[in-house]
Amino acid sequence: MFHDMTTTSATTTTTRAMTSHITARAMRRKGKAFVGARASVERDAPRARVANDANRTVCGANANGASTSERRLMVHAMEIGRRAVCGDAWGEGRVRGRFARARAVVPGAADKSLGSGKGKTKVSFDELDPEHNTSFGSSDEGVKYDIAQITAPVAEDMEEMRLNLRDVIGRKNPLLLAAADQIFGAGGKRLRPVLVFLVARATAKLMKMENITDRQRRLAEITEMIHTASLVHDDVLDDCDTRRGKETIHTLYGTRVAILAGDFLFAQSSWFLANLDNLEVIKLISQVIADFADGEISQAGALFNCNVTLDEYLLKSHHKTASLIAASCKSAAVFSDVSESVKVDMYEYGKHLGLAFQVVDDILDFTQTEEQLGKPQGQDLASGNLTAPTIYALQRRPELRALIDGQFENEGDLQKAIDIVTEYGIEEARKLAKREGDIALASLRQLPDSESKRSLVGMVGYVLERIY
Repeated sequence: MFHDMTTTSATTTTTRAMTSHITARAMRRKGKAFVGARASVERDAPRARVANDANRTVCGANANGASTSERRLMVHAMEIGRRAVCGDAWGEGRVRGRFARARAVVPGAADKSLGSGKGKTKVSFDELDPEHNTSFGSSDEGVKYDIAQITAPVAEDMEEMRLNLRDVIGRKNPLLLAAADQIFGAGGKRLRPVLVFLVARATAKLMKMENITDRQRRLAEITEMIHTASLVHDDVLDDCDTRRGKETIHTLYGTRVAILAGDFLFAQSSWFLANLDNLEVIKLISQVIADFADGEISQAGALFNCNVTLDEYLLKSHHKTASLIAASCKSAAVFSDVSESVKVDMYEYGKHLGLAFQVVDDILDFTQTEEQLGKPQGQDLASGNLTAPTIYALQRRPELRALIDGQFENEGDLQKAIDIVTEYGIEEARKLAKREGDIALASLRQLPDSESKRSLVGMVGYVLERIY
């Protein structure tokens, strides 16, 4: 009885954090809309109306304007959430305190056996954060990482997961059948569940298991549902037309369907999570959604704040990007029944891989062209979101502070600031990304050699390759 009560109580975090997550993202987008206009970044009234419409739909304020089938679907999704959760306690294990600065642990680079190409090739890297289509060249050591080879050990697992996820929405909800095919159709690398399967297989070998468990497969589905739900809602708030080279759900089917699809994914992931029947994993994954909200709120509250520290930036990046990857990797290890030290290592691998990705992503906001980014260069800076390159540049060039404090009110201020950050902040940010990658690599030390472990090593190289 106690276990059931604690499980449902911990799972309550998921539903409550969903609302905070959506609200925080709306706050951030509205903040960007205000400051972006002053920085000559396009933000218009229709986008604000879309964000307001999305928020009203999520809260149920405009349910009366929906069709009968849409209202039924909304009630159905909320009923799933209601059945999945009850109680009123937060899970333990909050990420607190200040991040210690990343330390270089492993001097060696990633396993070169995963390199597969010569010269430079443009590859779309859109799955850790599909908002960006980035171009890859060779790293500083001339290695080209092939994502198809990296994901090969779990290719069959991933296809089975994709088909299951498509059925989760479409089978129960005819209204969302077409949307389900668009969300979970063929295509895309879906690196978060890939990491779940790779850790599951690598730790299964450590424990001499014949195969991975059904709960590890379900965990991969939960991870992808949570991530995808956040993206579907993001596309509404950002008024994005395309993602992963395809039209977004709200573009094809409207804002209501998009919001309901995201809500349903959050609710269904909560129900699946409760049925894993493992309190440790329930707390880990529930905390992720709370972290999403914390990250968005902290970012919205720190716009144009030149006093933001590197530790605060890393904490925000953990909440927004690394938390889901870290919790998923550790949860996969939990179901292999590994020792506590291995579980900690898997969490550290996911956390520092996620941080490395975020730092790299923030570097590319300055170093890539608008065509490569799919958005204006320096858009984070223009909207007041100060990332690692800007924080480093502020330490060296005091004149940058005046430009940021003035919110780029004069013509040419934004470009001048971008030039300063590019010259004085990029190199230190590259070193930070490399340090985070090295810590991730060091965290794999307890795993025996296997295809899956080599792929986990290769994933670090794949992320870092973008900055060279």
